[in-house]
Amino acid sequence: MAKETNDKIKKQVAYNRKWNEQNREHKRYLSKRSTAKSFLRVATKEDIQAIIEFANEQLKERY
Repeated sequence: MAKETNDKIKKQVAYNRKWNEQNREHKRYLSKRSTAKSFLRVATKEDIQAIIEFANEQLKERY
């Protein structure tokens, strides 16, 4: 039974490594999005206002 578990773990690790290599940009995007959300949990009111202003500028430029 331990061998089956080890085999499953090895397969999962190999799959994760392959996915990470094939989806490098998406992984980077997810990481940056997570970082931004984490920052907003501790940001001051001024930080959030500055981010909102920046986001609005980006919306105007991009869309």
